[in-house]
Amino acid sequence: MPPIRVPLGLAPPLADAVRAVRDDARPFALVGEWAGATAIVGSEPRRVVEAAGVLDVLAETRGGDGEGIGGGWFGFLGYGLAGAIERLPPAPPRPVPLPLASLGFYDHVLIRDGDGAWWFEALDEAALPRLEQLRARLAAPPAPRPFALDGMRPAPGALGRHVAAVAECVERIAAGELFQANVTLRLEGRFDGSAADAFAVAAATLEPRHGTFLDLGAGRAVLSFSPELFLRRSGDEVVTSPIKGTAPREAGAAALLASAKDAAEHVMIVDLSRNDLGRVADYGSVSAGSVRAEPHPGLWHLVSEIRARVREEVTDADVLRAAFPPGSVTGAPKIQALKVIADLEGSQREAYTGAIGFASPHAGLQLNVAIRTLEVAGGRAWLGCGGGIVADSDPHAELREAIGKAAPIARALGATVPAAVALAPPAPLPRWTRRPDPARGLLETIAVRAGAPVDAGAHLARLCASARELYGAEPLVTLPEDPPEGRLRVLLASDGTAAVEAHAEAAAATEVALEPRALAGGLGPHKWLDRPHDPAWLALDLDGAVLEAAWANVWIEAEDGALLTPPADGRILPGITRARLLAANPRAREAPLTLADLERAPAILLTSSVRLVTPAGLLAPASDRARELAAALREDPAISTKTQSYIR
Repeated sequence: MPPIRVPLGLAPPLADAVRAVRDDARPFALVGEWAGATAIVGSEPRRVVEAAGVLDVLAETRGGDGEGIGGGWFGFLGYGLAGAIERLPPAPPRPVPLPLASLGFYDHVLIRDGDGAWWFEALDEAALPRLEQLRARLAAPPAPRPFALDGMRPAPGALGRHVAAVAECVERIAAGELFQANVTLRLEGRFDGSAADAFAVAAATLEPRHGTFLDLGAGRAVLSFSPELFLRRSGDEVVTSPIKGTAPREAGAAALLASAKDAAEHVMIVDLSRNDLGRVADYGSVSAGSVRAEPHPGLWHLVSEIRARVREEVTDADVLRAAFPPGSVTGAPKIQALKVIADLEGSQREAYTGAIGFASPHAGLQLNVAIRTLEVAGGRAWLGCGGGIVADSDPHAELREAIGKAAPIARALGATVPAAVALAPPAPLPRWTRRPDPARGLLETIAVRAGAPVDAGAHLARLCASARELYGAEPLVTLPEDPPEGRLRVLLASDGTAAVEAHAEAAAATEVALEPRALAGGLGPHKWLDRPHDPAWLALDLDGAVLEAAWANVWIEAEDGALLTPPADGRILPGITRARLLAANPRAREAPLTLADLERAPAILLTSSVRLVTPAGLLAPASDRARELAAALREDPAISTKTQSYIR
């Protein structure tokens, strides 16, 4: 049966329709080219499914016949969903995690047709009580609410890391590891006010072809101004329309079409998309159209259309498993590109470069590629931007292109982006071999001295904060009544269960010769159980910033006597002993550090909860001054024997 369809007799602008539902549960809006409509707006889902469970519900849908929309599953599939489809290495840290994926099932929607008129559509009569309520809201829409996006600055180390990552990606391509990878950087800012109003204002300016707004509740939202169609399925026909190849608007379409570099980018992704659809298509049914240049805000893009006829038994989940994540935001070969991205990018992608849209029993499946996408959570906002890297890519040109893609979005929201300054890639360094696996859980190590756990409250507070953020868990940790001298190891599994082990204290390291290892974005602010334990490893970001040792925070004594440690900017674990030293010693403060700073420092020190203060050297034994200073700090009452009450 076709959906129930009722004309509302109204033609308000999109902004009024968005504001009409913004205070409902989980409102959304799609604007541009969606199933024959120019806008789809909805709220109040019957059911919400998150994480890898979205693949289960999409396994029950097979594409509709295109007669109306009515409702269905609306939401997003985050880039990280690839880990539920392919076997991949652990990803970089997630600074502000959103759900891995999230779909809501809506039994009614508002539709704007090509003439600007609005319609109420529903899957069944149970949704009809909402008809008059929504009609009244559209007739007298709520007033606009303010919003503010405070700048879009690079994440810590992002500009230098991006230049270094592009340079390394070019080297990997030259070595035959892959043909292309889409490398991105992250811009961050503060967001206040109404995300729904922000989307409505920016969408009116940008006019995205596949724009989407999702309010996930609890101050979380996704605002996508994407120009790119990922998948559209109606019945057994599937279309994908990858964008790859970019030029500034002032350069003109002819210059983009004549660019050999952009043509190489585009051809590889078209071929990859054909291969993806071929995994679920009838033999011989995959075809690619000619390449064209399309105008978009501030840019020209190369676009092609690939069509296929999928086999009768193929579900929407099967199509997703064959094609996700989109080839235009990953690279070729796709699996190797996913591995290279995880190695070179400093933070994990969230909704960005995944897909947003719907699976409707009537309208079928339609998803955008979630680029030009602002994500909001907890008052923070972030925007990913990047481009395809090929054999002749120039790191600084790629940085300019990435920032150029972000600029129109920021301007439409009243913000600015940084200038693409020239940065020399740092000298290549040995790489950290792999990232920790978050699925293995978390760890806290608590020293036991004089019969009491030291700073147990601070350790457990850090553990619980990480558990809430990463796993949505509220762990209950019970420490032993009379712990033996040494250390307690609190092990937290990803399901929130905790175990406590008591160990005799290991002999303190007399000194360490540090060996630099590069790791994009560092280990992040969580203490992973799978954290490397080689005492010699010193983590640097790809931009050359010194971060931390594998098991300790890093300090130097500067020539003026100051004690300096890298800032807790999301790339390091902020240690408990580090916090004590910063609070108690007037010479101690945070400051960015490089290898050059360590090389000329009179002393290098490491701090940790069990070993307290350890002298260190850079690829050499510790200096006499480091040994002397470490011994003095270990006797400092702020560091040595102070204890705090602990939580049982």
